[in-house]
Amino acid sequence: MKTLHLTTSKEDINTAAQILKKGGLVAMPTETVYGLAANALDGKVVSTIFTAKGRPSDNPLIVHISAIEDIEKFALVREFPEKAKLLAENFWPGPLTIICPKGEAVPKEVTGTLDSVGIRLPAHKGARDLIRAAGFPLAAPSANLSGSPSPTTAQHVAADLDSKIDAIIDGGESDVGLESTVITVCTNPPMVLRPGGITLEDLREVLGEVAVSDAVLEKLRDGEEAASPGMKYKHYSPKSKVYLVKADDKEYRNFLATLPQNEVVALCYTEDVPFLNCHTLPLGDKDDYGTQAHNLFSALRSADEIDEADTIYVRCPDTKGLGMALFNRLIRAAGFEIISLDSSAPYTLIGLTGPTGAGKGQVAAFLKKAGCGVVDADKVAHKALEDVECIKNLTDAFSSEILNEDGTVNRRILAQKAFKDEESTILLNSITHPVILRLAKDEFECLSAQGFCNIIFDAPTLFESGADTLCDRIIAVIAPKDTRLSRILKRDNITEAEALARISAQKDNSFYTDRADAVIENQKDFDHLRLESLRALGEVLK
Repeated sequence: MKTLHLTTSKEDINTAAQILKKGGLVAMPTETVYGLAANALDGKVVSTIFTAKGRPSDNPLIVHISAIEDIEKFALVREFPEKAKLLAENFWPGPLTIICPKGEAVPKEVTGTLDSVGIRLPAHKGARDLIRAAGFPLAAPSANLSGSPSPTTAQHVAADLDSKIDAIIDGGESDVGLESTVITVCTNPPMVLRPGGITLEDLREVLGEVAVSDAVLEKLRDGEEAASPGMKYKHYSPKSKVYLVKADDKEYRNFLATLPQNEVVALCYTEDVPFLNCHTLPLGDKDDYGTQAHNLFSALRSADEIDEADTIYVRCPDTKGLGMALFNRLIRAAGFEIISLDSSAPYTLIGLTGPTGAGKGQVAAFLKKAGCGVVDADKVAHKALEDVECIKNLTDAFSSEILNEDGTVNRRILAQKAFKDEESTILLNSITHPVILRLAKDEFECLSAQGFCNIIFDAPTLFESGADTLCDRIIAVIAPKDTRLSRILKRDNITEAEALARISAQKDNSFYTDRADAVIENQKDFDHLRLESLRALGEVLK
């Protein structure tokens, strides 16, 4: 069979519609993934979908419509409950399939042994144009060989089904990248059978109580019937072996470092890439589940193109929001095989230090974006200056001139007195550092309880305070004197004389670099500093 390659032009859509009217198979674009479409009202034609895909016939299909009126027009359901109408009003057109009691017009080849049918109104204009041009609803599972990663481009479809189907319509890359959310309104409360771009949280905002099938995150029990596509069989898997790795940043990176680097592929976060030496296919930033979902199936396919690699290790997402849909696909791609790594330590504490004005705050911001928890010693110091005993000791040391009328510490006056010479700076540190460290430890524990395994302690006086003894590793940030002066003047709105006094009261660069595990030289270039920050983090976590 020669497969026609078409576009979403009006002429090509009409050509594809004629193929469908004659009982053919057409791969069509949707916003989720590409679907393999056939006349949903003709059971004999629908059965050819299973043959082309190699799909088990008891795995139900979804019926696609071009307008909500099609449901009644083609007698697709016995009833369209009020909750279904509410979902349609809020999420159609879009990546949501609603399961309702099956109508008489729907053949058993679409639903298997089920007495229900899934209906979807896709958002992709090309898909709706094709359905309208055909004049009937279309049954359409993903347009791939059964079990392989779903296609998000026409090229993916061609790789699997060229010469096996009549036509492929190229409508560009799919926006969502994961199959639709499937919810049944045949249960009370309604239940999610497959998560997707419409999250559980989205559904609950509209319906209130919504349950989640156990089979979303686990295997179906023996003998349990699949009520939705993607529930029963191993799905979405490339030829390479896939393992889902449940680990924190450090554990995942260290684990991969123990493996033969040319033989493995890491499906990882963008933040992981600088720390890995194996083949990497970043899905997106750690907290950007939308980008990860968009890239997932394409990345799984790309992994198979790396000839020397035969095993894929994927970061395990949590199951909140769109993360549930990612986990659902990945656990099936991995055949429900998870490698779980337990950390022996609650967290790694990394000291970040350097002279004032060197750019530690900007480095801390980069590391925070890379997934680290951050404790800013300057902010903790603000809290320390609210401590009653600390205020008393500072007043005794530097006089009551450091106090405002309301009894609070005037930080500017305190700085003028404390940074005028090295002796005064040592006195200030001896009073404030014990309080700062006590408060900082509380913040470390708080971040650890939130799940952070790498914590940055941004502390300009890390060594002077003795806090370096708490740290597992240390990063020093240095910069030329003129750069530091410029930054301090801009940041603190003080005179040049005051800024120079602060610089003079501190140690030179070698004091920091000689004691650090990694050094960052701030050359004022934003991109360079970002890359240097990630490099230094990778160095201290090795």
